[in-house]
Amino acid sequence: MNVTLRGRTQHFRTVTFDAARNSVLLIEQRLLPHEFRVVAMRDFRETAGAIRDMIVRGAGAIGATAAYGLAQGARAFRGKDPEKFSAHVENVFQVLKSARPTAVDPVNAMKDVLREMARGETIAEKQSLALAAAEEFANEDARHCEAIGRHGQKLIRSGSRVLTHCNAGWLAFVDVGSATAPMYAAQAAGKKFHVWCDETRPRSQGATLTAWELAQQKISHQIIADNAAGHLMQRGKIDLVIVGSDRTLGRTGEVTNKIGTYTKAVLAARHKIPFYVAIPLSTIDWNLKSGFEIPIEERSESEVLGAWGVVEHPKSFGRAYVRVANPASGACNPGFDVTPAELITGIITPAGIFKPGELWKHRRKLGFSN
Repeated sequence: MNVTLRGRTQHFRTVTFDAARNSVLLIEQRLLPHEFRVVAMRDFRETAGAIRDMIVRGAGAIGATAAYGLAQGARAFRGKDPEKFSAHVENVFQVLKSARPTAVDPVNAMKDVLREMARGETIAEKQSLALAAAEEFANEDARHCEAIGRHGQKLIRSGSRVLTHCNAGWLAFVDVGSATAPMYAAQAAGKKFHVWCDETRPRSQGATLTAWELAQQKISHQIIADNAAGHLMQRGKIDLVIVGSDRTLGRTGEVTNKIGTYTKAVLAARHKIPFYVAIPLSTIDWNLKSGFEIPIEERSESEVLGAWGVVEHPKSFGRAYVRVANPASGACNPGFDVTPAELITGIITPAGIFKPGELWKHRRKLGFSN
């Protein structure tokens, strides 16, 4: 995506790799929209920490970060013993896998890297193949998002009012985004439309990230409180909902996404508004048979009890955490929820738009290779 900073426009990818320094380069998303900064993760444990602490977040972006992190860890090995190398790589895999348990993209991405590494005969060959496979995953993620845009833009008409929840944009992927891809493609086709951005409490990714992206792209948009969507639907001010996903079950069509997505799907069904989910192929889980099997990440209660923001003083500027809730109260903070297939109009993929129940039937077309 193109980012304009201090009057200068430059293209950035959310995740890249510095081979000379064996570092994963990430946009520090916790600073946005107030500060744009690229940071370097110097080893695989730092890379896992960046995923866990949400320096980088979003399905495709953490998938690419995990792929690069696995290659980073493999390339850091300095011994000559193949068995020790294999044990080291397995440890790297487990550390990165545990960073964000709900999303399936990191595991799928790292499995791609491991398959390519298996083709190498020496440690040096495996290390080289690991980085090449990680680069290919990142490039494929961007290509998939571009294809999602081509298929999904026909859903957006001039004059449409589109609701999205959380951030499934460029910042959540290597480039372009999933839920935003149809919007960017529709804009490129000359269509005029308006986007409602759910604030997406408790981390406010809609208010901070999606809104920042759309402002950079000069797409008409407004931020709304999470609980305002029902009111707007009732008044006929929302024509379409497009969200992303952190794990979509290929066998059932159930969708895991940021907490509050299920609520929006119920509201959309009540008001007969089309509800679409946009995903790259790496987000599909072909193994689990029920949404109740998906591990739902329980995040820190501090996210619910307060909020991060920017504090401006006459001589300083910086981020600060502000406690909002009652001091004696605790909080429950599930990070994701599961939307049943019957509430979903269609799933926008790089291979086309499918009904949720059609994913398994078209599994070969959608990348299932077992």
